[in-house]
Amino acid sequence: MAESIILTQSGLKELEEKLEYLKTVRRKEIAEEIKVARSFGDLSENAEYDEAKNEQAKIEGEIVRLEEMLKNAVVADESDGATVGIGKYVKLKYKNNDGETVEKEYQIVGTAEADIFQNKIPNEAPVAKAVMGKKVKDKVDVVTPDGKTIKYTITGIRK
Repeated sequence: MAESIILTQSGLKELEEKLEYLKTVRRKEIAEEIKVARSFGDLSENAEYDEAKNEQAKIEGEIVRLEEMLKNAVVADESDGATVGIGKYVKLKYKNNDGETVEKEYQIVGTAEADIFQNKIPNEAPVAKAVMGKKVKDKVDVVTPDGKTIKYTITGIRK
């Protein structure tokens, strides 16, 4: 049995839209590229044809992967605004390595949606695990991979 994929409502919508794009737009584009490449003649030495076929295989693989993810998707309940949970934005205050107080906001998401560049951290991450179920003003300690302990204070939670 496949493992469940935890998604936020917006993450589910994003995956559905990406799948729809790949099936309806990108497939047609690749088919046209293959058609054009075939018109160049000998397929045994046709780099454009090989490249288009490789792209087609990549797109089909991505479609299968997305369909599998969506089949096993579980949408997180984002209804309770008082505690940290999947889909919620949590504002954390802590001291960085220089001793300066820093405040950052992260969204807790399922692993499939994680994107550190957009401050989306997976629910499996140590910080996320530590703050799950907590409320504003709660304090948590998180041990980093190098053995240091960082003390976080939850300063805000929003949907």
